[in-house]
Amino acid sequence: MSSRLLLCTDMDRTIIPNGVQKELSTARQDLKTFCDRPEVTLVYVTGRHRALVQEAIEEYQLPYPDYVISDVGTKIYQTQQDEWQVLDQWESVIDQDWHGKTHQDLLETLTLLEGMELQEPSKQNTHKLSYYVSLSTNIDRLLKEADSLLQAQKVDASLIWSIDEAENIGLLDILPKNATKLHAIQFLQRFLNYSLEEVVFAGDSGNDLPVLTSEIHSVLVANASDDIKKQALHLAHANQTTEALYLAQNQSGENGNYAAGVLQGVRHYIPTLQNI
Repeated sequence: MSSRLLLCTDMDRTIIPNGVQKELSTARQDLKTFCDRPEVTLVYVTGRHRALVQEAIEEYQLPYPDYVISDVGTKIYQTQQDEWQVLDQWESVIDQDWHGKTHQDLLETLTLLEGMELQEPSKQNTHKLSYYVSLSTNIDRLLKEADSLLQAQKVDASLIWSIDEAENIGLLDILPKNATKLHAIQFLQRFLNYSLEEVVFAGDSGNDLPVLTSEIHSVLVANASDDIKKQALHLAHANQTTEALYLAQNQSGENGNYAAGVLQGVRHYIPTLQNI
């Protein structure tokens, strides 16, 4: 069994304790100490854009990552303190899915749909369109209509739906088909020459489900909603990947929320990394 680790983790409500559940007081420091180990390569996988990732690292005193997959998978940076280098190889891969269409082209196509409000400019990029959607909207119908319009333009897209519980609003991200968190992690795994057994992902929300229910060893932190837990178990069963999904637990005196849950999952998958 390998003793090195490519640790890929979501940020908000996964290692950032901005949910309603209680965080173990030592959780983030424990994570920081663990990620300082030379055999650990840390990757943040987040919907945040670069500035918000940097802001969160400082505000919550998070460990500094080696790589950042940002904007829900549409950007990958190699990070060395204040130097952030975009991986152009990834940009070339996902650009193929737009088939020559631009962000503006897709924006104009989707104006035909009702019930979507474009998010702030800072949350858009060349390969990402992000919208706010009221929770009263028929989301199944909206996703079907959006997918139909994009297919008519011969655009290969992934439509990622999630809910911002704190703001009580729906979030819809439209990305190149291969620009999901899952595809970005798989690309980085190959790019850095890690085996599948050397990768662990941690998450908590709807846009993490494609990774959580893939063959990648994954941790669903204990503070995730009951609905996400049910969806993850159902999809993992359908994908025959239940052995690659670990649900962190708050039991036996152990805290499985946020960063503590991430470390609990790492211990489950890679027991050779002792003293976590």
